[in-house]
Amino acid sequence: MDAAVTRESIAAVFRIERTRLLASLVRMLGDIDRAEELIQDAFVAALADWPRNSIPDKPGAWLMATAKRRAIDAFRRDRLQAERHAELAHDPDLQPQPGMETLEAVMDDDIGDHRLGLIFTACHPVLPMDARIALTLRLLGGLTTDEIARAFLGKEATTAQRIVRAKRSLAEAGLAFEIPRGRERDERLASVLEVIYLIFNEGYAATAGEDPIRPALCEEALRLGRSLAGLAPEEPEVLGLLALMELQASRLQARVGADGRLLTLPQQDRRRWDRLLIRRGLNALARAEALGGADGPYALQAALAACHARAGRYEDTDWARIASLYDRLRTVLPSPVVELNRAIAHGMAFGPEAGLELLDSLAGLPVLQGYAPLPAARGDCLFRLGRLAEAKAAFRQAAELTRNSAERAFLLNRALACDPD
Repeated sequence: MDAAVTRESIAAVFRIERTRLLASLVRMLGDIDRAEELIQDAFVAALADWPRNSIPDKPGAWLMATAKRRAIDAFRRDRLQAERHAELAHDPDLQPQPGMETLEAVMDDDIGDHRLGLIFTACHPVLPMDARIALTLRLLGGLTTDEIARAFLGKEATTAQRIVRAKRSLAEAGLAFEIPRGRERDERLASVLEVIYLIFNEGYAATAGEDPIRPALCEEALRLGRSLAGLAPEEPEVLGLLALMELQASRLQARVGADGRLLTLPQQDRRRWDRLLIRRGLNALARAEALGGADGPYALQAALAACHARAGRYEDTDWARIASLYDRLRTVLPSPVVELNRAIAHGMAFGPEAGLELLDSLAGLPVLQGYAPLPAARGDCLFRLGRLAEAKAAFRQAAELTRNSAERAFLLNRALACDPD
């Protein structure tokens, strides 16, 4: 196999296997930093071995075995060092702890799937909410600190410090990396749901890079959501989140054209929407509503997505219902982004003047300064009003703010469309 192709394949394996390996190693070792180091060591070994000997049939198992061996070697070195210190000091208190055989047995156990245990631990109350979300996005989603900062509408340096402090706090607390039960599980559920959805959102609309979407992140979030729904089948908000992700994921294949450009809802070929995912999403939403969760924040967002899923054509979209749902959502999930989307919906339901008035009322919010979707939404309303020079300026401003190259190209094309023929 060509060396460049092999390196690309190894990088793909890293993206696919990293989270599973990390979760299993953290559970075994109880040390996040050490687990991350072992994963890096294993992939360095793969880069040296696989181009010569070919990629193994089960690359994830190869990487896990390599990481285990290195972990056991490290424990043996520590044990030998402790024994030597004890011999030198003749101090029985410095004798090595028994149980090396037990450790190796644990390392040889079936690794299973410990990702939910890791996410519940990362969402422990010992951490503040923002730290829980940032850490889990880093560990489970594999996002960079810059990507997490963009998801939070925050600063990269602040996010990096938050992650370091979170790791330190978990290490000092000596927590078990496992799924809690009963009341303790319920107390952590809200932050777990928020984290899973942020991971999905980063995949659905990448904040930076060349690719407008990152399907692997969406798939990881969906897998976590489905696992969580199996763990808590009577929790309406778990089902609401699952419904929301299934419905949004149904549009992934239609969001990007053959030329790599982002396609808006009016431009998408709805025949490419995944009908299986739509059915699964609508069924999960129906279960959430039947359990009394119709006004939960995720169920309401799923109901919004369902409006699009049920419309056979863009022209059939029930914008009045969407605007009404946003009116309800803002009371249970108040946020600048919800207000922005509500303004867009009102602009579609009641005319661009109504939308522009609401958008302009948000312009002074500090958290939306530098947020590309705001000037992009203004540009759309201005374009529909025929105020083309202002629309062009708004689209250009949005293009300057986005960090995603595909989105930037889309916005610049919208700006060009404002020029008279």
